[in-house]
Amino acid sequence: MTIFTIDKGNNITAFASGKKADSNPESERFRSAKELDKLARKWPGSRVIEIWNSLPGVSPVRKFTSRQVAIDRIWKAIQNLAPEKGTQAPSVATKRARAAKATTPDSEAHVGGKTATMLQLLRRPEGAALAELMAATEWQAHSVRGFLSGTLRKKMGFTIESVKSQAGERRYSIQA
Repeated sequence: MTIFTIDKGNNITAFASGKKADSNPESERFRSAKELDKLARKWPGSRVIEIWNSLPGVSPVRKFTSRQVAIDRIWKAIQNLAPEKGTQAPSVATKRARAAKATTPDSEAHVGGKTATMLQLLRRPEGAALAELMAATEWQAHSVRGFLSGTLRKKMGFTIESVKSQAGERRYSIQA
């Protein structure tokens, strides 16, 4: 029967034998959901939540509807722990750094899709009206303007020219 231990850092470890479980005398031991429930009754609710949130592969929570629900969920989740592998590190997602885009106006070989369509329309001598860009991309006006400003101007380094005609129509083009 698998013996589980939980230390003060809320790390739960599974052991196949009692001898190995005794390797850390400061940790608390349990073999069943009832024993876990008995241990958890003396813990504050925040510790139960911390234990749940540190388990690998679970969705973090802020609170449980009851202590019994929490214990049942923890018990079910730890059944997947393999015995004798030592402390199971929680699988916490780390924030990944954004990869820098190396797109410049001169290196557009890999640009495709709606970006290529937008560039083609904006490179015409007369440029493109907002309505034309919206029709070509099936985007709303705010999305087209955001793309022009964020992607083309800031990320790709293009200079976007915006001209309002006498008829009140705004036309955009890429300055050469």
